[in-house]
Amino acid sequence: MKTLIGREQELLLLRTMAESEKSEFIAIYGRRRVGKTFLVRSAYHQQFTFQITALGNASKAQQLINFHLALRNAWPAASLEQATDWLNAFQQLITFINQTPDTRKIIFFDELPWFDTPGSGFLPALEHFWNSWASARSDITLVVCGSAASWMINKLIHNRGGLYNRVTQRIRLSPFTLHECELFLRSGGLVIDRYQIIQLYMVLGGVPFYWDEVKPGKSATQNIQDICFRENGLLRNEYPNLYRSLFSNDQKHQAIVESLANKSKGMNREEIIRSTGLPDAGSTTRILTELEESGFIRKYQPFGRKQRRSLYQLTDPYSLFYLRFIKDSHPDGSSGWLLMTDNPRYRTWSGYAFEQVCLCHVAEIKAALGISGVQTMVSSWRSSNPESGAQIDLVIDRRDHVVTVCEMKYSIQPFTIDKKYSAELHSKLQRFIAETGTRKSIFLAMVTTFGIAPGKYSLGLVQNDLTMDCLFNYNH
Repeated sequence: MKTLIGREQELLLLRTMAESEKSEFIAIYGRRRVGKTFLVRSAYHQQFTFQITALGNASKAQQLINFHLALRNAWPAASLEQATDWLNAFQQLITFINQTPDTRKIIFFDELPWFDTPGSGFLPALEHFWNSWASARSDITLVVCGSAASWMINKLIHNRGGLYNRVTQRIRLSPFTLHECELFLRSGGLVIDRYQIIQLYMVLGGVPFYWDEVKPGKSATQNIQDICFRENGLLRNEYPNLYRSLFSNDQKHQAIVESLANKSKGMNREEIIRSTGLPDAGSTTRILTELEESGFIRKYQPFGRKQRRSLYQLTDPYSLFYLRFIKDSHPDGSSGWLLMTDNPRYRTWSGYAFEQVCLCHVAEIKAALGISGVQTMVSSWRSSNPESGAQIDLVIDRRDHVVTVCEMKYSIQPFTIDKKYSAELHSKLQRFIAETGTRKSIFLAMVTTFGIAPGKYSLGLVQNDLTMDCLFNYNH
């Protein structure tokens, strides 16, 4: 079995729940291939009292056969009739657990949403199992996980029926950070410099399964070419499968993602509704929540604005890359990406993608600024005058009477602040102060790949010069 990389907090929580003095119901969710099953198996070293993985696209009868086989495997000495419904299936599980040794019982249901086939009665049976039996004991740790975010969020975590408030712990398993990706590569014997890792992260995000496709002896550009553009590349056709596996009515989720992919500045709810044609109703709010909970988009409140003016922005690197480059590419993909890495389309994408990488590592940026212990509020800002186009993607409002404004620039060498860009920065900061009315000191932090090149136009303008190395600093 491979070594688990990162996940220290999640691992600690799972192991702590196995030593609890009461029964625990743990729900783990996150996008597919992010490592949920591997985390649970690593936490408990495969030592489960009972474990089962649901069958994909299977009927109630097939799921019950699957359950029967899993129970027979755990309890080979018993003579079991196959249950014909879920209430009886869970009763058999109770009978089995009652005759096991007097130790903590770890029960693991993997891909839980797949069990809940139409009209199956699975969810009421699970509710009855937990409410009438497991929760009354002190020795049960029930762990369930699933990739189908719609189901996990709406039917389990936010359940308004018999499972209301019954989940005692929830873990949203996020993609790897850059630090964890670096550790992952090293564990596989791959030595790649951080600039190359940044390039890969801008395409793959932090999904471990995707990083498993990175091959030694090839540059980031070559790996991206193979993974994303070759006919049998893992990520060439992953996009529709990804959304289909996570969400019911996934076309609506995709419509929102595709609208946001065309608006790097982000969109508010009203703009999204106009762009997609979705109704101005709770169903659209639910879809936005599901996308946010699954890590595809972020919701943020513009600096100094009220909650109802919140903006949404696409943050999933793979989705953005697919829509910008893979979707309409030729299937043979022989060398397209290798020829594209120095054109305007690439430069526009890479600048935005690097900004999103930085926004996924705000904790690391705060640590590099020396303000980890300072209470802060993170937001963004865009000018109320649409003609100016002024926007700041990362504003850190600090309790020490300072606002740190972060500019993020991707480049293949130290970044030069020339006369024109210096004037743009001065104008942007002045507009920010004028429109927000802030009386706090304004510090400008530049986050770049290789730092700021020495020059007269950066003197007195940039208070903090951070390189990409700060994004790799472990600080959680």
